[in-house]
Amino acid sequence: MILERTMSDDFLTNTYLVADGPDGSAVLIDAGGRLEPLLDTIERERLTLVSILLTHHHWDHVSDLDKVLERHPGTPVLIHPNERALVPQATGDLVPGEPLSVGGLRVDVLHTPGHTSGMVALLVSDGSQQALFTGDTLFKGSVGGVRGPDHTTYADIKASIMETLLRLPADTPVHPGHTDPTTIGAEQESNRFVRVWSGVDPEGQQQCTALGEPATLILLGDDYDGGHKAWVRWPDGSDDIVPGSKVETAG
Repeated sequence: MILERTMSDDFLTNTYLVADGPDGSAVLIDAGGRLEPLLDTIERERLTLVSILLTHHHWDHVSDLDKVLERHPGTPVLIHPNERALVPQATGDLVPGEPLSVGGLRVDVLHTPGHTSGMVALLVSDGSQQALFTGDTLFKGSVGGVRGPDHTTYADIKASIMETLLRLPADTPVHPGHTDPTTIGAEQESNRFVRVWSGVDPEGQQQCTALGEPATLILLGDDYDGGHKAWVRWPDGSDDIVPGSKVETAG
Protein backbone atom coordinates (compact mmCIF):
# COMPACT_ATOMS: atom_id res chain seq x y z
CA MET A 1 0.00 0.00 0.00
CA ILE A 2 1.20 3.49 -0.87
CA LEU A 3 0.09 6.10 1.70
CA GLU A 4 1.18 9.73 1.53
CA ARG A 5 -0.05 12.78 3.44
CA THR A 6 0.15 16.53 3.01
CA MET A 7 -0.99 19.12 5.58
CA SER A 8 -2.18 22.64 4.84
CA ASP A 9 -0.39 25.54 6.49
CA ASP A 10 -3.48 27.43 7.60
CA PHE A 11 -6.02 24.90 8.92
CA LEU A 12 -3.53 22.04 9.47
CA THR A 13 -5.83 19.90 7.33
CA ASN A 14 -4.56 16.57 6.06
CA THR A 15 -5.12 15.23 2.56
CA TYR A 16 -4.18 11.61 1.89
CA LEU A 17 -3.23 9.63 -1.17
CA VAL A 18 -3.75 5.87 -0.86
CA ALA A 19 -2.90 3.42 -3.62
CA ASP A 20 -2.50 -0.33 -4.02
CA GLY A 21 1.00 0.03 -5.48
CA PRO A 22 2.98 1.50 -8.41
CA ASP A 23 1.07 1.44 -11.72
CA GLY A 24 -2.04 0.77 -9.64
CA SER A 25 -5.25 2.38 -8.49
CA ALA A 26 -5.51 5.25 -6.03
CA VAL A 27 -7.91 7.45 -4.09
CA LEU A 28 -7.53 10.85 -2.51
CA ILE A 29 -9.10 11.24 0.91
CA ASP A 30 -10.26 14.84 1.33
CA ALA A 31 -8.84 17.77 -0.63
CA GLY A 32 -7.85 20.40 1.89
CA GLY A 33 -4.71 21.95 0.51
CA ARG A 34 -1.13 21.34 -0.61
CA LEU A 35 -2.32 18.88 -3.23
CA GLU A 36 0.64 19.30 -5.58
CA PRO A 37 2.96 16.75 -3.90
CA LEU A 38 0.22 14.11 -4.00
CA LEU A 39 -0.68 14.88 -7.60
CA ASP A 40 3.00 14.61 -8.47
CA THR A 41 3.12 11.17 -6.82
CA ILE A 42 0.17 10.05 -8.92
CA GLU A 43 2.13 10.93 -12.05
CA ARG A 44 5.47 9.58 -10.82
CA GLU A 45 4.03 6.23 -9.74
CA ARG A 46 1.79 6.04 -12.82
CA LEU A 47 -1.33 5.71 -10.69
CA THR A 48 -4.92 5.85 -11.85
CA LEU A 49 -6.96 8.16 -9.62
CA VAL A 50 -10.20 6.23 -9.24
CA SER A 51 -12.08 8.61 -6.93
CA ILE A 52 -11.91 11.39 -4.36
CA LEU A 53 -13.44 10.35 -1.03
CA LEU A 54 -14.62 13.09 1.32
CA THR A 55 -14.95 12.51 5.05
CA HIS A 56 -17.28 15.52 5.29
CA HIS A 57 -18.15 18.79 3.57
CA HIS A 58 -16.38 21.46 5.65
CA TRP A 59 -14.42 23.97 3.58
CA ASP A 60 -11.02 23.09 4.99
CA HIS A 61 -11.48 19.52 3.66
CA VAL A 62 -12.79 20.36 0.18
CA SER A 63 -11.12 23.68 -0.68
CA ASP A 64 -8.82 22.25 -3.36
CA LEU A 65 -11.24 19.91 -5.08
CA ASP A 66 -11.21 21.99 -8.25
CA LYS A 67 -7.41 21.80 -8.46
CA VAL A 68 -7.61 18.01 -8.42
CA LEU A 69 -10.36 17.97 -11.01
CA GLU A 70 -8.37 20.27 -13.29
CA ARG A 71 -5.58 17.66 -13.36
CA HIS A 72 -7.93 14.67 -13.34
CA PRO A 73 -11.21 15.77 -14.96
CA GLY A 74 -14.18 13.49 -14.51
CA THR A 75 -12.87 11.81 -11.36
CA PRO A 76 -15.84 10.77 -9.18
CA VAL A 77 -16.21 12.74 -5.95
CA LEU A 78 -17.98 10.73 -3.25
CA ILE A 79 -19.44 11.83 0.09
CA HIS A 80 -22.13 10.63 2.52
CA PRO A 81 -25.63 11.22 1.09
CA ASN A 82 -26.49 13.62 3.95
CA GLU A 83 -23.88 16.06 2.67
CA ARG A 84 -23.87 15.53 -1.08
CA ALA A 85 -25.94 18.66 -1.74
CA LEU A 86 -23.38 20.70 0.23
CA VAL A 87 -20.49 19.97 -2.17
CA PRO A 88 -21.24 21.08 -5.76
CA GLN A 89 -18.49 18.86 -7.19
CA ALA A 90 -19.85 15.70 -5.56
CA THR A 91 -21.01 13.09 -8.06
CA GLY A 92 -21.85 10.07 -5.89
CA ASP A 93 -22.40 8.66 -2.44
CA LEU A 94 -20.33 6.95 0.22
CA VAL A 95 -22.82 4.51 1.68
CA PRO A 96 -22.05 2.96 5.08
CA GLY A 97 -22.04 -0.81 4.84
CA GLU A 98 -21.27 -0.80 1.11
CA PRO A 99 -17.49 -1.31 0.66
CA LEU A 100 -15.67 0.16 -2.31
CA SER A 101 -13.14 -1.77 -4.38
CA VAL A 102 -10.22 0.31 -5.64
CA GLY A 103 -7.86 -2.03 -7.46
CA GLY A 104 -6.41 -4.18 -4.70
CA LEU A 105 -7.84 -1.97 -1.96
CA ARG A 106 -11.04 -2.39 -0.01
CA VAL A 107 -12.58 0.75 1.50
CA ASP A 108 -15.14 0.26 4.27
CA VAL A 109 -17.34 3.27 5.00
CA LEU A 110 -18.16 3.84 8.68
CA HIS A 111 -20.80 6.45 9.54
CA THR A 112 -19.51 8.55 12.46
CA PRO A 113 -21.91 11.48 12.97
CA GLY A 114 -21.31 14.23 15.49
CA HIS A 115 -18.97 16.79 13.97
CA THR A 116 -21.31 16.68 10.95
CA SER A 117 -24.38 14.60 10.16
CA GLY A 118 -22.68 12.75 7.31
CA MET A 119 -19.19 12.38 8.73
CA VAL A 120 -17.55 9.11 7.71
CA ALA A 121 -14.42 7.26 8.67
CA LEU A 122 -12.77 5.18 5.97
CA LEU A 123 -11.07 1.88 6.76
CA VAL A 124 -8.73 1.02 3.88
CA SER A 125 -7.13 -2.41 3.62
CA ASP A 126 -5.08 -4.30 1.05
CA GLY A 127 -5.26 -7.76 2.60
CA SER A 128 -2.08 -7.41 4.65
CA GLN A 129 -2.38 -3.99 6.27
CA GLN A 130 -5.05 -1.44 6.97
CA ALA A 131 -5.39 2.25 7.79
CA LEU A 132 -8.26 4.18 9.34
CA PHE A 133 -9.01 7.74 8.20
CA THR A 134 -11.15 9.43 10.85
CA GLY A 135 -11.86 12.89 9.43
CA ASP A 136 -12.75 15.29 12.24
CA THR A 137 -14.11 12.69 14.65
CA LEU A 138 -11.00 11.37 16.39
CA PHE A 139 -7.61 13.08 16.59
CA LYS A 140 -4.37 12.26 18.34
CA GLY A 141 -5.19 13.15 21.94
CA SER A 142 -8.47 14.88 21.12
CA VAL A 143 -11.91 14.57 19.60
CA GLY A 144 -14.05 16.56 17.21
CA GLY A 145 -16.37 19.34 18.25
CA VAL A 146 -20.12 19.52 17.76
CA ARG A 147 -20.54 23.22 17.11
CA GLY A 148 -19.69 23.54 13.41
CA PRO A 149 -21.99 23.65 10.37
CA ASP A 150 -24.31 20.62 10.10
CA HIS A 151 -23.20 19.24 13.49
CA THR A 152 -25.34 16.74 15.36
CA THR A 153 -24.89 15.96 19.06
CA TYR A 154 -22.43 15.17 21.83
CA ALA A 155 -24.10 11.76 22.20
CA ASP A 156 -23.46 11.05 18.52
CA ILE A 157 -19.76 11.85 18.56
CA LYS A 158 -19.23 9.91 21.78
CA ALA A 159 -20.96 6.87 20.28
CA SER A 160 -19.07 7.25 17.00
CA ILE A 161 -15.77 7.11 18.87
CA MET A 162 -16.52 4.62 21.62
CA GLU A 163 -18.88 2.24 19.81
CA THR A 164 -17.52 2.37 16.25
CA LEU A 165 -13.89 3.50 16.01
CA LEU A 166 -12.48 2.19 19.28
CA ARG A 167 -13.88 -1.29 18.66
CA LEU A 168 -11.28 -1.77 15.95
CA PRO A 169 -8.04 -3.60 16.86
CA ALA A 170 -5.64 -1.63 19.06
CA ASP A 171 -2.87 -1.69 16.46
CA THR A 172 -5.04 -0.06 13.77
CA PRO A 173 -3.23 3.04 12.45
CA VAL A 174 -5.36 6.20 12.70
CA HIS A 175 -4.93 9.03 10.20
CA PRO A 176 -7.01 12.03 11.32
CA GLY A 177 -8.29 14.98 9.38
CA HIS A 178 -5.77 17.25 11.10
CA THR A 179 -2.16 16.90 12.21
CA ASP A 180 -0.47 13.76 13.51
CA PRO A 181 -1.26 10.04 13.12
CA THR A 182 -1.92 7.76 16.05
CA THR A 183 -3.37 4.30 16.73
CA ILE A 184 -6.58 2.99 18.24
CA GLY A 185 -4.62 1.61 21.19
CA ALA A 186 -2.84 4.89 21.87
CA GLU A 187 -6.15 6.75 21.99
CA GLN A 188 -7.68 4.14 24.29
CA GLU A 189 -4.75 4.60 26.64
CA SER A 190 -3.99 8.32 26.56
CA ASN A 191 -6.84 10.33 25.00
CA ARG A 192 -8.28 12.24 27.96
CA PHE A 193 -11.83 12.26 26.61
CA VAL A 194 -11.72 8.53 26.01
CA ARG A 195 -10.28 7.88 29.47
CA VAL A 196 -13.20 9.65 31.15
CA TRP A 197 -15.76 8.02 28.86
CA SER A 198 -14.22 4.64 29.69
CA GLY A 199 -14.46 5.29 33.44
CA VAL A 200 -10.67 5.29 33.89
CA ASP A 201 -10.56 8.95 34.98
CA PRO A 202 -13.24 10.90 36.88
CA GLU A 203 -15.33 13.74 35.51
CA GLY A 204 -14.45 17.27 36.56
CA GLN A 205 -16.89 19.44 38.50
CA GLN A 206 -15.56 22.99 38.12
CA GLN A 207 -18.10 25.70 37.49
CA CYS A 208 -17.46 27.81 34.40
CA THR A 209 -18.94 30.05 31.77
CA ALA A 210 -19.08 28.45 28.31
CA LEU A 211 -20.18 30.39 25.25
CA GLY A 212 -21.35 33.05 27.71
CA GLU A 213 -23.62 30.65 29.63
CA PRO A 214 -23.17 28.99 33.04
CA ALA A 215 -21.97 25.38 32.84
CA THR A 216 -19.91 22.70 34.56
CA LEU A 217 -16.48 22.00 33.12
CA ILE A 218 -16.20 18.22 32.89
CA LEU A 219 -12.89 18.22 31.01
CA LEU A 220 -10.55 20.77 29.46
CA GLY A 221 -8.58 18.64 27.02
CA ASP A 222 -5.92 19.28 24.42
CA ASP A 223 -6.80 20.01 20.81
CA TYR A 224 -4.85 19.13 17.69
CA ASP A 225 -3.76 22.74 17.04
CA GLY A 226 -2.11 23.30 20.41
CA GLY A 227 -5.22 24.84 21.94
CA HIS A 228 -7.94 23.21 23.99
CA LYS A 229 -11.31 21.60 23.58
CA ALA A 230 -13.82 21.54 26.44
CA TRP A 231 -16.47 19.06 27.48
CA VAL A 232 -19.12 20.98 29.40
CA ARG A 233 -22.44 20.14 31.02
CA TRP A 234 -25.29 22.61 30.83
CA PRO A 235 -27.70 23.26 33.72
CA ASP A 236 -30.34 21.02 32.08
CA GLY A 237 -27.93 18.06 32.28
CA SER A 238 -27.04 17.94 28.59
CA ASP A 239 -23.42 17.68 27.48
CA ASP A 240 -21.52 19.57 24.80
CA ILE A 241 -18.03 19.85 23.32
CA VAL A 242 -17.00 23.44 22.66
CA PRO A 243 -13.78 25.33 21.87
CA GLY A 244 -11.64 25.74 24.95
CA SER A 245 -11.20 29.40 24.09
CA LYS A 246 -14.93 29.88 24.73
CA VAL A 247 -14.71 28.66 28.35
CA GLU A 248 -13.90 30.84 31.36
CA THR A 249 -13.33 29.67 34.92
CA ALA A 250 -13.08 31.57 38.17
CA GLY A 251 -9.38 30.93 38.59
